[in-house]
Amino acid sequence: MAATIRACWLCYSRSIDFTHRGELLRQLFKRLNADRNFIRYLGTTHVYWNKGTDTSQVCQTTAIPVDKLKITYSRSSGPGGQHVNKVNSKAEVRFHVQTAEWIPDEVRNVILLKNKTRINKAGELIVTSEVSRSQNRNLENCLHKITEIISEASQMPAEPSTDDVALRAQRLERRNLARLKEKKIHSATKRARQVDFD
Repeated sequence: MAATIRACWLCYSRSIDFTHRGELLRQLFKRLNADRNFIRYLGTTHVYWNKGTDTSQVCQTTAIPVDKLKITYSRSSGPGGQHVNKVNSKAEVRFHVQTAEWIPDEVRNVILLKNKTRINKAGELIVTSEVSRSQNRNLENCLHKITEIISEASQMPAEPSTDDVALRAQRLERRNLARLKEKKIHSATKRARQVDFD
């Protein structure tokens, strides 16, 4: 373990310049821990939550079970130089929306309406990522996108208050009065242009 940490330290310290040794160690252990947790998620049937997702706003049923997703990898056109010609780093994640029992019915319908360009003829939602050279990071990015799609579809519109309803009615009445006034002015202008030959 110590040798692994030392090797990772050397690689990581070359890529990022830190002024303090303690900060470098903290970042290194933080990164190793995150990668280990992510690998543990992929190796089991646990669900995946993105760290930035506010779980209080989204139902627990919208968690993503990784074992129910179709995950494939292919050659990437993203960053990496010659590396992309040798490694299948591009991640593609898909699942059938209508049969996804881990998503509520109403949310599924909203997903189908809002993401027509991402859904193929078979009814599968397809998400891809090639932002990184790493398969794991690209897969994590795909899961993050799916989490955002589900979260966005889960948000219900807020009920308008009585003040909002009254304000909208007032604005509509004002617009109607302005429209009628403009019509009267236009009608008077047209009448004034008419020539009486009698």
